[in-house]
Amino acid sequence: MKTMIITGGARGIGAHMVRYFANQGYRVAFCYRANEEAALQLSKETGALAVRCDVRDEAQVKAFVAEGVKTFKHIDAVVINAGVAWAGLTEEMSAVDFDRVCDTNLRGAFLCMREALPYLRDTKGAAVLISSMWGVVGASCETAYAATKAAVQSMARSLAKEVGPSGVRINCIAPGAVDTDMMKDYSEEDKRALAEETPLGRLATCEDIAQAAGFLLSDNASFITGQTLVVDGGFTL
Repeated sequence: MKTMIITGGARGIGAHMVRYFANQGYRVAFCYRANEEAALQLSKETGALAVRCDVRDEAQVKAFVAEGVKTFKHIDAVVINAGVAWAGLTEEMSAVDFDRVCDTNLRGAFLCMREALPYLRDTKGAAVLISSMWGVVGASCETAYAATKAAVQSMARSLAKEVGPSGVRINCIAPGAVDTDMMKDYSEEDKRALAEETPLGRLATCEDIAQAAGFLLSDNASFITGQTLVVDGGFTL
């Protein structure tokens, strides 16, 4: 049976990934930072292993991956999903907020991939890093978020070159606007405007992103690596 680890799995896209891959027959371990009630409920619902882990903390990341390996004996796939956002004028952003965004979105991705790579080499596995369309085109009032998501795409390309000779594939997904709690600061009018700007006329769903990840992690994508798949309904065209 194939196994996988998912970061940021208690809510939003991550929680949907846990459900999606569990339904696809994967044994799943996911980490969460604070929302224990939601994490335990999701674990009960799907049979997935829930592990508390702040991806900014090196020791906690090591413990999370080690727990997954201890439970499953091997790792076939990784989804790097944990992320935070901050919206506002750049000159009003504190260094503390900037560090929080960078440490979660970029340092967290690095730490998790570093720990998982030896196990992916053993299985010739694959990983998907979740970026954002804002990392492709930039985003007014989300400078730090967009910068970290662009860096995640570069990380995926670099890792693909580094571990490709070992048979490991690394790709990235850049979702469009997905109606999750990360958009809680957006008004309904803002959401309608984003949908209207999207050629397909709607926001992305968590299912859209999970299915894209499912493709990139499957044998159907066995010759695809180092790519960023933009799942945005045409918004960035």
